[in-house]
Amino acid sequence: MTRAFVFPGQGAQAIGMGRALAEAYPAARAVFDEVDAALGEKLSALIWEGSAEDLQLTANAQPALMATSIAAMRALEAEGVAVTTAAYVAGHSLGEYSALCAAGAIGLADTARLLRLRGRAMQAAVPVGVGAMAALLGLDFETAATVAAEAAKGEVCQAANDNDPAQVVVSGHRGAVERALEIAKARGAKRAILLPVSAPFHCALMQPAAEAMADALASVSISAPKVPLVSNVRAEAVSDPTLIRNLLVEQITGSVRWRESVMWMAAQGVSEFVEVGAGKALSGMIRRIAREAECRAVGSPEDVAAFKG
Repeated sequence: MTRAFVFPGQGAQAIGMGRALAEAYPAARAVFDEVDAALGEKLSALIWEGSAEDLQLTANAQPALMATSIAAMRALEAEGVAVTTAAYVAGHSLGEYSALCAAGAIGLADTARLLRLRGRAMQAAVPVGVGAMAALLGLDFETAATVAAEAAKGEVCQAANDNDPAQVVVSGHRGAVERALEIAKARGAKRAILLPVSAPFHCALMQPAAEAMADALASVSISAPKVPLVSNVRAEAVSDPTLIRNLLVEQITGSVRWRESVMWMAAQGVSEFVEVGAGKALSGMIRRIAREAECRAVGSPEDVAAFKG
């Protein structure tokens, strides 16, 4: 069975995530300690004992989700399940950084600092209230992209996340996104709903954040990953460090091609997808994309034990 490790993105965060892993596995605890040291603050205390409102802030959620994913990966490794047992790694948006860290391409401390900066830069790129994101359910990507283009009317409105065959997220100026909701409903969308996000991610409005990340990534060491990364931007495997650096910048304003990424991995023979970290959102998407594939989520010591067994 050919395996891929996949890593969740924003929205999967929950107070208490990763705590049981840290208590059960010293290697997992060390991840949170290193992230705390890298950021110069007790992010672990926020994750385990803070408020959901504070954890949801982009600058906190991004490094917190990555830390939880890497803690779960370290727990698997402690039980003899190395990242190299997979043919590929992939992640949804910020999860791409978790994937690269898990595969040894970027150090943990650097990954934490990059995601803190990424979260702040994405939040700062657009004043609160100016942008929005919406999920269009029941439309394929091509239809959703057409809806977004029609709704733009001189503003920004783009298909931002191609999540699965019937779930596309659009992003851009609030007025344009609200127009997209009405157009989508007229085109037969089962549901079209605004998302509770603080900024319009993965669209042209994020250009200031892309520039900030280009500067930050220029000074960070990136190695070839031990396992090829299936890139959000390319929806195919990449291993060259220079290309990975460039794609991480492109990813800020580009679409997350998750559906195509999963289809590409399935076409290469991947039949087992292991979601590493918080939640099971990616597993749900993957089941709707690659119906024959096996999906497993590993976010607790019980999950690790079941996987090992």
